[in-house]
Amino acid sequence: MYKIGEFSKITNLSVKALRYYDEENILKPSYRSEENSYRFYDENEFKKAELIVMLRELNFSISEIKDVISIYQDKADIAYILEEKKDIIKKKIMEEKALLKKINLYIKPKLLEGDIVNYKIEIRDIPAVKVASIRYKGKYSDLGMYISRIYKAIKSAAKGQPFSCYYDGEYKEEAADIEVCVPISKQVSDPIITTKELPQISAVFTRHTGSYESLNMAYKAVFDYAQENNINFLIPSREIYILYSAE
Repeated sequence: MYKIGEFSKITNLSVKALRYYDEENILKPSYRSEENSYRFYDENEFKKAELIVMLRELNFSISEIKDVISIYQDKADIAYILEEKKDIIKKKIMEEKALLKKINLYIKPKLLEGDIVNYKIEIRDIPAVKVASIRYKGKYSDLGMYISRIYKAIKSAAKGQPFSCYYDGEYKEEAADIEVCVPISKQVSDPIITTKELPQISAVFTRHTGSYESLNMAYKAVFDYAQENNINFLIPSREIYILYSAE
């Protein structure tokens, strides 16, 4: 067995770190002296310490190291654990790239000068339409997934641009109440898709061209127009998505 100082030298983990890992139930000594509470470590703890050092070098957090230690049985588990870590890193990279794009939008002179897009507002009669729809509670970013699911089910029955109905009167971070709709020419049979007819409505309409992040300005223009003209809104509101094919 190794005393804690010896174990520190052969593992490249400080005594302070070893005591911390003991307190956090990450790496406990195999034996503790009743007489003086000295910690002693054996070969099994050495192998576990090697794993911890590797995970630290790969930037695993303490909570992640705890999770790994709790499920780790042999070296065959490492490949699975590292593949999961790779997926997490890739996701973070994508999120950071998206954040960079958003930052760049604010760096552009037009946005810094506070230029505002002039939205053309119209009152339109939207005719009744038969749709295939999925209503869900979740994130706005899940829209594409549900639209794809509908198109996969309806195939050639699609007839018009997809749109979403929003049943909340406010912005929701997580559990937004959304119905994704695709106009169709015939009945569709699918266990998670509803086929129905939406009635004709009169709508305050505008067109937004640009990133989804700046869509709030289109809503502001619509709400400002409604206030100026004493128009009351009913839910759900609609967003129609204009799809362009790449040529």
